[in-house]
Amino acid sequence: MKAVVFDDGLKLVNDYKKPVPQKGEALVRVTLAGICNTDYEITKGYMGYKGILGHEAVGIVEEINDDDKSLLGKRVVAEISYGCKKPDCPYCAQKLYRHCPDRHTLGIWRKDGVFAQYFTMPLETLFEVPDNVPNEQAVFVEPLAAACEITEQLHIKPCDKVIVLGDGKLGLLTAMTLNAQNIDVTLVGKHAEKLNLAKGIKTKLLDDLKIEKIYDVTVEATGSISGFETALALTKPRGVLVLKSTVAATKEFNLAPVVIDEITVLGSRCGQFAPALRLLQSGKVDFKPLISGIYNIDDALEAFEKNKEKSTVKILLKFD
Repeated sequence: MKAVVFDDGLKLVNDYKKPVPQKGEALVRVTLAGICNTDYEITKGYMGYKGILGHEAVGIVEEINDDDKSLLGKRVVAEISYGCKKPDCPYCAQKLYRHCPDRHTLGIWRKDGVFAQYFTMPLETLFEVPDNVPNEQAVFVEPLAAACEITEQLHIKPCDKVIVLGDGKLGLLTAMTLNAQNIDVTLVGKHAEKLNLAKGIKTKLLDDLKIEKIYDVTVEATGSISGFETALALTKPRGVLVLKSTVAATKEFNLAPVVIDEITVLGSRCGQFAPALRLLQSGKVDFKPLISGIYNIDDALEAFEKNKEKSTVKILLKFD
């Protein structure tokens, strides 16, 4: 089968061995997949991963190695991690597979990803896509679930003021998701053309933003130290600073405001797919404007180059 593989270099392989579903697993034929910044970071050495890349996809279940065949022939999306499922694992017991110490993660850690014609995953990670949700929307379920995770972790009151820093994929998705949940949110970024994609949401260019501690919740989605420092400067005393991106520290920065202003710093990563799919089914979010291009799997290397461009938001790979 065709697959996009990273092994000390990115390459398209035409004869990669087709996976075989193990007991309790399904074989999924990929129809559409999305390139994430994590995929690009892996090509620079992140996680030390080698194998098929990709963790955002929608596809059709073609084979199931289990007595439960209910998903056979169904269009599905897959949560990206599965755990050890051992009886004494507290994380698997709560279905928090993403925190299991012995987890596997699609295209990131110990598990071939979805940038291939086929992939396998345990049945408990698969979710049927509602009929009214097209593939171009369903492919956003994984980052949408990550955005929904904020309100799973944190109760945002109706009167709270929320600001999201960063107009990349993560920032745009987060702001659009919070807005769909009827939250008073402002999106801040450096690029007017990207901010214009956030229809119906209050936006502001970073250069025009007045730095004052007036926000109950600040979401940092820039992945930079300067973004973290700006987020701290915007969060009111006893407010919450949500970290949606990892910040690689290349210089010292001052954490004293966290103590002085009694700010709660909340790490927020992956989320559950069920509420994300319900939000897509409701029609309250539309991520199609974020699609910068759709490439055939044969042009995957070109697609990865396009993904590096600053003007690009989301690049998709099609397999049909």
